[in-house]
Amino acid sequence: MKLTVDISKYPLAENYKDPIREFIDELAKYPNLHILTNTLSTQVFGEYDDVMEAIQACIKWSFNKYGKVVFVCKFLHGDLRPE
Repeated sequence: MKLTVDISKYPLAENYKDPIREFIDELAKYPNLHILTNTLSTQVFGEYDDVMEAIQACIKWSFNKYGKVVFVCKFLHGDLRPE
């Protein structure tokens, strides 16, 4: 089953750009994912299990590295990549 996830990360720190960039870099380590970014969020596309495994691991990594961080996620059935 294909999955699309739209993620916004809000680090609770003055230096917010580096934690966001590093989260995206961590996601990019998973070769089975397709990742698109824009100024508001990051979209992740792929097989359900692959996407969920990567998101779970990367959110945990982010909490361990940066402490207080807010994630807002939308999960959509299917591969909704823009054409």
